[in-house]
Amino acid sequence: MKILILGGYGVFGGRLAELLADVPDLDLFICGRDLSRAERFCAAYRGIARVHPHLLDRRDTAGALDRLRPDVVIDASGPFQDYGANRYRVVDACLAAKVDYLDFADGADFVFGIDRFDAAAQAAGIFILSGVSSFPALTGAVLREMAKTMDIRTVEGGIAPSPFAGIGLNVMRAVVGYAGAPVKLRRGGKDAHGIGLAESLRYTVAVPGRLPLRNIHFSLVDVPDLQLIPRAWPALTDIWMGAGPVPEILHRILNLLAKARALSPAVVRALLAPFLCGAQPHALRRASRRDVHPRARAYRRKNGRAELASFGRGR
Repeated sequence: MKILILGGYGVFGGRLAELLADVPDLDLFICGRDLSRAERFCAAYRGIARVHPHLLDRRDTAGALDRLRPDVVIDASGPFQDYGANRYRVVDACLAAKVDYLDFADGADFVFGIDRFDAAAQAAGIFILSGVSSFPALTGAVLREMAKTMDIRTVEGGIAPSPFAGIGLNVMRAVVGYAGAPVKLRRGGKDAHGIGLAESLRYTVAVPGRLPLRNIHFSLVDVPDLQLIPRAWPALTDIWMGAGPVPEILHRILNLLAKARALSPAVVRALLAPFLCGAQPHALRRASRRDVHPRARAYRRKNGRAELASFGRGR
């Protein structure tokens, strides 16, 4: 089997390649715009799967599919929020070549719009899967199970990423992109907007029969769940999804910058420029390597309504 991974040497693409290391008869095409990084990744790779570095810009995906003829394409690059007008060029290329496609997209609009390809994918006999990540895959799975025994009216969810998983630069660019900007959600039974990273709540994850985790500070993030879950459960009146990165002091600084950006976008964008141009401050890099807690999922009931909190190692 042949799998082409866009962003194959990055945080999430690289982790996926490592998880597939013990799969026999597997060829992994580690692709990206920096051939030297792809080569270094492949040189350090350990496993029985075969890895092959390739220089590939997503704009040239169609040509790569013709040359390499993979069975599956996995887009682990991003940020999906910045793909622009022709955001589905990789999907189009996979449809034309009749190659299965999936991605780790966390961009709400990107994932919400993927269903336009359903008929074409069925006609081509392939799968087109978007948002195969903590949001919305885990929350959707938990909600479907809960919906078997209860009516869901309100959903609150959060992700507390383990810093052991690392923070990809594209993830930071995505977060900075919507910090202080309107985020689509549902409130009071109506479509509404929140302000990314400017709204916060605290939550203690308490799995039945286990010691509770430390109280966590979560802030509103722009994830696919905010649009996909209300579509799947039309009776839903409210939904809120947050992230709880650490250390909390840096998290609160992001909160302040998000609130300031909502008032003065140009000034705050200049302060956040290092994230947008490719730098990652040393303090944040160092903090991103400290573990916080293992994966856990819990749900609670409040005033007779179901509420969800989903936590784990995510993007």
